[in-house]
Formats: sequence, structure tokens, C-alpha cells
Amino acid sequence: METLPDYLRAGLDIVSIGLNPSLPSVRDGFYFANPRNRFWRALNASGLAGEPLEPGIAAMEKLFAACAIGFTDVVKRPTAGGHELRAADYREWAPVLHKRLLQYQPRIAWFQGKQAYANYLKYAMESKPSIDWGEQALRIGDSRVFVTPNPSPANAAFSLDDLVDWYAQLAYLRDSLCRAAIG
Repeated sequence: METLPDYLRAGLDIVSIGLNPSLPSVRDGFYFANPRNRFWRALNASGLAGEPLEPGIAAMEKLFAACAIGFTDVVKRPTAGGHELRAADYREWAPVLHKRLLQYQPRIAWFQGKQAYANYLKYAMESKPSIDWGEQALRIGDSRVFVTPNPSPANAAFSLDDLVDWYAQLAYLRDSLCRAAIG
């Protein structure tokens, strides 16, 4: 199966966790490759990356190496849309994600959408807590959990400004945790 590689290692501040790779992302070789996806615009406007980045593999590698931001998915099987995923996909892949998060222990596990987080919880932790936007009460090992609206063009319920606000709150949490670790 052709899919996107994980950008995971120890010492990451944030790991972005999508539902699953899109077909354009697999074709182009980087996360959020669909030009209509709002991830890159929200990332750049929020200050989360520190400086504006052009979507592409070079930006992914800069985020990973210089900004300590990694990337993965709840399910690694690419589809045209999340509606094509089945319970079997989550049963197979959510426990794999859980093991990886426990192995690498990022400061923050950042779920792109409530659907991604809910299916992770159901199939990896057999849990169904209430999910709100922002920081969650539940932790994954030592990792905090933060949920933002999915930046997909299919999620028109949230504007780009909404996404920028949530990404800025994530940046604030990251910066607070980094300062606390130093001090």
C-alpha cells in the first residue's frame, strides 16, 4: 500500500494526527497537499511554524527538523475522503498509532478533527469521553492532547479564521510547555 511516511521521533513538541492520508497527499508526497486544504494557510497565519512555509516536502522536513512538529494519521490507508474508512481500518491502525505515541511521547498529540480523535479513542483506548475543541482532559502517556477542527475543504463549518485561532492556541500551549520544561 502506498501511503505517506510518518514524521515521528523522540523529542517532538507536537505531532499532527490526521484521520488518514488523502489521495493528493500520497500522490504529491506530503501532508495536506490538496491546494484547497486550509492547513498551510492556517499554520502560516497562526505563527505555529514561526515563519511562513510553502506547502511541500521541504516544508514538512523543516517543520520536523527545526520546529519539532511531526505528522502521522489515525489510519494509514489513503482514501478520497474519510467516509470511505471502515471499522476494520480503525481496528488495524489506531492501536499502531497508540503504540507510536507512547514510544515517542510528543509534548502534544494534535488531532485534526473530532472524528480522528473519537475513532482513535474508540479503537486504541476503548474510551468514549466527551470531546471538545482545544486541550483535552485525557493524556496519552505524558502527551497532552489538543483537538482542532479538520482543515479539509469538506469541513466548511469552520472558517480559516477559526482554524488560525485554534492553531494559535496550540502554539500558546506548546510555548507554555516548553517554557515550563526549561524553567
